[in-house]
Amino acid sequence: MSDTPYIKNDQGLYQVRGYVSPDQLVQIAADILLENLTDQKNLTRPEDAARFLQLALATEKNEHFSVLFLNNLHQVICFEKLFCGTLNAATVYPRVVMQRALAHNAGAVIFAHNHPSGCPNPSEADRVITRRLSEALALIDIRVLDHFIVSQSHWVSLAERGWL
Repeated sequence: MSDTPYIKNDQGLYQVRGYVSPDQLVQIAADILLENLTDQKNLTRPEDAARFLQLALATEKNEHFSVLFLNNLHQVICFEKLFCGTLNAATVYPRVVMQRALAHNAGAVIFAHNHPSGCPNPSEADRVITRRLSEALALIDIRVLDHFIVSQSHWVSLAERGWL
């Protein structure tokens, strides 16, 4: 029997086994969405990534910085929560991001973090770390496609704002 609390039946529907808390249910939804993103030919719409990232991060009580690692065709390799911070900040280490990207043999990445306050507007610190990470990863030929900031009800794309 699988360790996951859900199974996919013959009709392609997912069934949850036993009792799960609301937080676990959100995590199951995020896992299923990531599974579907991984099955796609490539990640072409920002909305697809944003929807997954909202499910994965928006309910966290502290700020979490995460990365979607993609291959050269922008297919999802995996998703990792790399850094957990406090209520309004998370320390991000470019060296660790680079190490994980190389370990996954990623050709591109999408960054994301949540704002537990509910306001997804980027701070100057958000823009600075995005710039630093983009410059560092460019040295090893890894493209930064976007940086999403998510809350439970909204998300902001730094790429859509022209900041990448």
